[in-house]
Amino acid sequence: MGSTTGFLDTVRIENPFRNADVRLGDFADLHMPQSREARHAQASRCMNCGVPFCQSDFGCPLHNLIPEWNDLLYRGQEKEALARLLRTAPFPEFTGHVCPALCEKACNLENDATTNKDNELYLIETGFEKGWIRPRIPATRSGKRAAVIGSGPSGLAAADLLNQLGHEVTVIEKADRPGGLLMYGIPNMKLPKEIVERRVRLMEAEGIRFALNTEAVPEELQGYDAVLLCGGARKPRSLNVEHMDAKGVMFAVDYLTAATRAVLGKTDSEASAKDKFVIVVGGGDTGNDCVGTALRQGCVSVTQLEMMPAPPGERTANNPWPEWPRTLRTDYGQMEAIHRQGSDPRIYETTVKQIITDDYGNITALETVKLQRTPEGKFAQVEGSEQTLPCGLLLIAAGFVGCEEKTLDRFALTPDTRGRLLPEDGGHHLTGRLFSAGDMRNGQSLVVRALADGRNAVREVDTWLKGQD
Repeated sequence: MGSTTGFLDTVRIENPFRNADVRLGDFADLHMPQSREARHAQASRCMNCGVPFCQSDFGCPLHNLIPEWNDLLYRGQEKEALARLLRTAPFPEFTGHVCPALCEKACNLENDATTNKDNELYLIETGFEKGWIRPRIPATRSGKRAAVIGSGPSGLAAADLLNQLGHEVTVIEKADRPGGLLMYGIPNMKLPKEIVERRVRLMEAEGIRFALNTEAVPEELQGYDAVLLCGGARKPRSLNVEHMDAKGVMFAVDYLTAATRAVLGKTDSEASAKDKFVIVVGGGDTGNDCVGTALRQGCVSVTQLEMMPAPPGERTANNPWPEWPRTLRTDYGQMEAIHRQGSDPRIYETTVKQIITDDYGNITALETVKLQRTPEGKFAQVEGSEQTLPCGLLLIAAGFVGCEEKTLDRFALTPDTRGRLLPEDGGHHLTGRLFSAGDMRNGQSLVVRALADGRNAVREVDTWLKGQD
């Protein structure tokens, strides 16, 4: 512990947002980095706790050695701090942008936590800037071939570790660019795509092959000794209403994908919110990303519908520290909507009752209805609470219900009741040479959990491959 009074002497300061009026005019990074001196000061706030909950199961799924690299960063030993971070974190540049920082919520300082997320982002960006991040070429090769299906967080993490263990790795991706949801499911202002592309180029230099615009077909995978399925939980949850096929009704990831393609291609999006009344169904991270994207595209207004009541402002008795706080959060998208529209875009305990269309099949409005809990714990519509809202673009961000059907059909796999490819023993081995990892195995979750699960799966894959000698 470098500074015994760091958390008393230094106020917590996160990387600041760019001015709202400026950032709403582009898709560039939301935040501005702080100086080297500021980062060292922020690292001094870490107390090197006797029981570091930040790296426990309540905190970081990767079990990053947070007190160690914070101490090194405070002392100015940045290269050594980065080396400690990279022992457990494959891609700090991703988590440094999009992780909700479970470690910070589990910090002994709780609401005044050390800025671990910003600190790790500083370390990895400094590493790239100073040339410390170089291709790591395995000294020997095992002679075994592994195919990783999907290039999202779990797929990239698995491919990275498999390659370092000496196996020959091919990542098979159906999209035109690698990265999975890192590329097309998360908007550019939250995770700039040059950061994803930079990591992919590094992985290629390390010997990993990426096969793009390619569907994973079992017959074409016969030459691989192991196949790891990391295709995510991409089957979206729909709404149980008519006219879901109306023009102007989209699932959130499809909308965000089109928006990112437009940003990368410097063109107008095929599904732009410009001059439209936008309604987003769903209150999670994806819904928030839709709000921020619609505002940047020039929507007339954006409204966000949430089935659940508004969370409490503070922890309740059944949600103690160091658990993740189930409290009200106002994310960047909602903050920007408040700035632009003057009020929070969220309407709680409300859902869609009817999609209203014109004679040409275009959505024109929504009829919403309030919800209330029944004594049995179910949701019931509140009679007489209907309201009609103008809507030219309806975005469904109601979550996901498992992996895509075509994956199940192609590989003759049966998911569990939640749509997951989770083996009964809780491991990653499905059958024969097939394995699963990430959201496909666990269901929709966080990027950092997908990274951790991809690495965990490799341990089983590696053991399997060694047993085939």
